[in-house]
Amino acid sequence: MRLSALAFLAFATLPTAACDQLMPSSDKGRPQTARDFPRADRPIANIVSTRWSDEDSRDRLNEADDIMDGAGIKPGMTVADIGAGEGYYTVRLARRVGPTGRVLAQDILPEVRDSLALRVARENLDNVSVKLGAADDPMLPARSFDRVFLVHMYHEIAEPYAFLWRLYPALKLSGQVIVVDADRPTAEHGTPTRLLKCEFEAVGYRLAEITPNLSAGGYFARFNISGNRPDPDKIIPCSLKHHNRAGR
Repeated sequence: MRLSALAFLAFATLPTAACDQLMPSSDKGRPQTARDFPRADRPIANIVSTRWSDEDSRDRLNEADDIMDGAGIKPGMTVADIGAGEGYYTVRLARRVGPTGRVLAQDILPEVRDSLALRVARENLDNVSVKLGAADDPMLPARSFDRVFLVHMYHEIAEPYAFLWRLYPALKLSGQVIVVDADRPTAEHGTPTRLLKCEFEAVGYRLAEITPNLSAGGYFARFNISGNRPDPDKIIPCSLKHHNRAGR
């Protein structure tokens, strides 16, 4: 339904408080840039730490090498580490892709981004760039990445449909999104595998593999782009009732 010119002018001049009352309750508190997308029908885990576990413990379990091997990381690749935190994967990806490759490390917290930038400079990682992202947009350049890593952080993404939709164009045609998470409810800092698959497929990705990975404390999943990304208003959100429980 279209507003008449007078009605539109009256609406546009309403005070902010009145606009808040007219705004659908489901959009309150959401970024303006996310409101064309469905809201996730599940809890969003709070960011409680910039690290999942200490690096020495993770290395003793061979975590990063296992995940990078599964993701097929090779010299010369261009990789994004989203929600990079203190940089556990960032520094190991940088070594694996080598001087002819590139790593873009991103986080949504400015202080975390700044701390990671200092680590990158301190360790002379000349093939790493560090940038700030947003809860609904990784802000990555188009058709640039062979792999995008989301490690122990997917359950913290406040706007998964907007985020995944905007991530999609950043992948090369043969690129993949790599997810590592625990198979438990999102409120418990994990993502059930059924829910993960549903949310990715709702935005046009296709599951390539999902397997248990004990060294990383959960599972390892790979997603391809399918060539069929829906318009934001055509995305069908996944139901908490049917998907937010453990098991495939």
